Amino acid sequence: MDALKGFKTIASLAIFMVALQLLNVATGYSLVAFGLVPRTVHGLGGIITSPFLHASFAHLSANLIPFLILGTLVIVDGLNRFLGVSAIIIVLGGALVWLFGFSGVHIGASGWVFGLWAYLLSRAWFHRSWGNLITASVVALLYGGLVFGFLPRQGVSFEGHLFGALAGFIAAKILLSAPRNRFNAAR
Repeated sequence: MDALKGFKTIASLAIFMVALQLLNVATGYSLVAFGLVPRTVHGLGGIITSPFLHASFAHLSANLIPFLILGTLVIVDGLNRFLGVSAIIIVLGGALVWLFGFSGVHIGASGWVFGLWAYLLSRAWFHRSWGNLITASVVALLYGGLVFGFLPRQGVSFEGHLFGALAGFIAAKILLSAPRNRFNAAR
C-alpha cells in the first residue's frame, strides 16, 4: 500500500507540472514571472515555485522523464524520505541559486532532478548495501551524462544543476549518515 501511495505522489507531481505548463502556455508564459531571480526580493518565492515551471513542453519533458524515474527510486525508501530529500534539494539548492546564480529567471525541475540523482549516488556511499550499489550503478549508467549539465551553456541554469546536485548530496549526508558514538570516534 505504501508503494502505491508513493507512486501516486510522484504521478500527482508530474500531472501538476503538466497542468501548470498548460496554464503557462495558455497565459502566454506569464507564470515565468514566478521563477527564481537571484538576489531579488521578488525572486525569493521562486526558490519554491521555479522547479514546477518550465519554458516549453520540450523543457518539461526533458525534466519530467528523469524526475519520474529518479523520484520513484527515492520514494522506494518511503514517502517521508522522498519529501525530506525533495525539501532539502528544492530549498537548499534554490537558496544557493538565489545567492550565487546568474542574473535572469531560473525555472525548471532540473535542479530537483540533479539533486535526486546525486542523492541516489550518495545513498550508496552512506548506506552501503548491494541494493543501493546496484541502484547507484544503474542510475550512473542511465544518467551519467548529467555531469555535462554542470558545464556552463547559454540559456541553461548550470548553477541550478550544480547546486541541486550539491543539495542532493547534503540530503544524503543529513538523512543517511549514521551518528558516531564516542567509542567509535575515539579509535
